[in-house]
Amino acid sequence: MPVLKQLSTLVIDCADPVALAAFYQKATGWEITHSDQDFASLGDGTPVQLAFVRVEGYQAPGWPGGTTHTHLDFTVTDLDGAAEELLGIGASRPEFQPGDGQWIVLADPEGHPFCLTADTTGN
Repeated sequence: MPVLKQLSTLVIDCADPVALAAFYQKATGWEITHSDQDFASLGDGTPVQLAFVRVEGYQAPGWPGGTTHTHLDFTVTDLDGAAEELLGIGASRPEFQPGDGQWIVLADPEGHPFCLTADTTGN
């Protein structure tokens, strides 16, 4: 029997948890489940939530050659359309784009990279 039963939360270090949770709430449509100056979280009723924790002196990860240790991937139905919507709510698009158009790398307002991939299942 495994020791770890269920992944419950992905916690992301940041300077402003409230603002970053608001960005991801707009991007995902998920509900904010907690929000204060030091910690904010959101989810969609599934077992896994996104959370953001304030870190004093936070330094944004670099892309492509910085200190990024992890990033989020999101599946979308319209790759270019989703990218444009996310850019409109505060994401940025780094110049370096690997993958030959198979995915798009964006960064949230605090510089965390995340990827958009096309849903090829038709769901």
